[in-house]
Amino acid sequence: MRALAERIARGITSVPGTQARLRTVPQISTICEIGAPSVPESGAPYVETRDLDECIGLALGSPVRFGNMAAPMKYFWDGTIAEWQNGTLVGKPACVFTSSASQHGGNESTLLSMMLPLLHHGMLLTGLPYTEPDLTSTDKGGTPYGASHISGANGEPLLSDAESRLAFIQGKRLANLALKLSRP
Repeated sequence: MRALAERIARGITSVPGTQARLRTVPQISTICEIGAPSVPESGAPYVETRDLDECIGLALGSPVRFGNMAAPMKYFWDGTIAEWQNGTLVGKPACVFTSSASQHGGNESTLLSMMLPLLHHGMLLTGLPYTEPDLTSTDKGGTPYGASHISGANGEPLLSDAESRLAFIQGKRLANLALKLSRP
């Protein structure tokens, strides 16, 4: 997931006038008394609602969990009622991305599940068009709903060339759209 997020971020920053801000969500525990540390031990910092307010576009990613977004991501979105009520994300563009262990591991249904809260927030979704040659020729990740990675049974973090190109293109598409929509 991290490699996919970083590649999308490179696509975003390839567009002059944009920058990417990588964030993650805290893990959740099945034991209610245990909380996540206030600062992650490594990787991207935790997302804050301020990030949603300040962004002009959003790339949302989650690993596949039985054909759905991971519980920590769902938990985060379930806590954005105030942002929904205030229209914080209305009219901003968004894209989604995911990673699974197998080609038929639920990538497309996971991408669709992540779109639902974004649609409720009034975001404008963008995917990958079939004019991208890698979308029809790859035997790894990539869907019209968004970039994806197939890690295999061993959890290979390295993206295939096609996965890398599609993730970069998706980030670039998001950045270009965000700039167009944010201009008066």
